[in-house]
Amino acid sequence: MMTATHHNSKSGRLSSWTLRSALTSHGGLRKQHTISERRMTFPRAAQHRLTRVFLPVCLLLLPTVEAAVPVKEGMRPLRVITFNLLHDGAASGFFDGRTRLEERLDMAIRELKGLDPDIVAVQEASDSRRHGNVPERLAKALDFYVVFEPATQHVFGLRPLDWLIIGIMGFKEGSAILSRFPIGTSHVHELPRCRKWLEPRIMLEAAIETTWGPLQVFSAHTGRGDECQMERVGEIVRGHVGSGPSLLMGDFNTQETSNALMALRSEAGFVDVFRVANPETNGPTVWQRIESSEPTVSQRVDFILLLNGRESTTSVRTSRIVFNRPGHLTDGTVLWPSDHYGVLAEIEIVPTRR
Repeated sequence: MMTATHHNSKSGRLSSWTLRSALTSHGGLRKQHTISERRMTFPRAAQHRLTRVFLPVCLLLLPTVEAAVPVKEGMRPLRVITFNLLHDGAASGFFDGRTRLEERLDMAIRELKGLDPDIVAVQEASDSRRHGNVPERLAKALDFYVVFEPATQHVFGLRPLDWLIIGIMGFKEGSAILSRFPIGTSHVHELPRCRKWLEPRIMLEAAIETTWGPLQVFSAHTGRGDECQMERVGEIVRGHVGSGPSLLMGDFNTQETSNALMALRSEAGFVDVFRVANPETNGPTVWQRIESSEPTVSQRVDFILLLNGRESTTSVRTSRIVFNRPGHLTDGTVLWPSDHYGVLAEIEIVPTRR
């Protein structure tokens, strides 16, 4: 079990989000009225007539009690994002180590603040001597809670040896989950290495209690074309279904037409949120050359998959591609936030009564 870190730059005062949530959760500010209760009496005959009339009506209305509980008035949908940040390590594809991570991180923070998400799943989150702990820096900038697990700590499965390698490299990389809400328990799931033994892959899981109820959130980064890993990811998520929905987000390095993803949708009941909201849109997310003046993406490999919980129903309000515009540095250089675009989704969650 991991411990979530919270970065709060607003201690000592009520944040605008906290106030907004308080008003939303309680239907806004309302005047308090004193109601004096009065006992009403009826003749016995009148009581019998009322019973004969209203009892059948009440019995007819009973089934509606099992329906979904209405969403609180004024509450916006849950807003979630998945984003592969592109680390600055040796395996980034940039042999000179110049992925301009600092500039791209600034771009990502600005865009995240504008998008105002509730939960963010990050892949290729890194911790290095050069750039520090990137997920911690993101969380501090957003005033979010965060859990982070480097996949590079699981190369050999022998902690002293893995730590030695990490120490020599001065670099760690893995998945992170950032949340506006407190993160309860979190777990790391090691994924099978069906294609490359020396390429460890993990999935990070976090239980989060939100305004919309409990969520199980998963951030995964699977190997390219490794359907064995995708099958295991599906098994884990299905085995951890709770009362609220499960959100499986990440870079799956495979297209939506792959056998593994098709099986998750058709057999396991997962919903591809972007595809539901955009049935005719390609929505490619990779691979963007970060210093290109034009878009270079051609495939969709970044997904938000949704699985209903035992005591809730969900519907997709919207979903779109984000982090899909370049910025410009002071010297005029074009720079994209990452070699991946991100995916944003807005989801309605309605709890159902037992």
